[in-house]
Amino acid sequence: MKDQKETIQECIQTLKRGGLILYPTDTVWGIGCDATNAEAIDKIYELKQRSNDKSLICLVSDFKMLNQYVEEIPEVAYDILKYADKPTTIIYQNPIRVATNLIADDDTLAIRVVNDIFAKELVRKYKKPIVSTSANISGQKTPANFFEISEEILKGVDYVVNLHQSNKNKNPSTIIKLDLDGKVEVIRK
Repeated sequence: MKDQKETIQECIQTLKRGGLILYPTDTVWGIGCDATNAEAIDKIYELKQRSNDKSLICLVSDFKMLNQYVEEIPEVAYDILKYADKPTTIIYQNPIRVATNLIADDDTLAIRVVNDIFAKELVRKYKKPIVSTSANISGQKTPANFFEISEEILKGVDYVVNLHQSNKNKNPSTIIKLDLDGKVEVIRK
């Protein structure tokens, strides 16, 4: 079996050429691509059979990377993330430096500072945000573990991470929307 370092390198090569990866995150197994590559993002929408007016989440490795992709981060975001007891995705206004088809019609983007050791190291080494959307066809049940992922998804990605496949997946992240004026709205607990 490949080690984590080698697997990360293969993921990075796939992402750089616009490919899709299937990988473990701090929540559920995700389909990922380079968040700055519009064509790769289109491939995810096509694979998931998902309407492109439904937003996708992207992962960053830390606050420093988060600051590079959001024009202005409300102060409350740091407190929310610091004290969150489970993975938390925040919808920010005015994202920058990502593909335009990743940004919602209201000029927002859902971003999570990832905590999973593998996913965090992958994003850190890639040096750009990576899209993370559940590994299922839109409208179908989110797989509870790797072995529940459909054949259609497995065949539709360019690289499947061969690590942590026996792990039971956790629940999807909490999603919070923040306005620049400090208004906080819980979208998903």
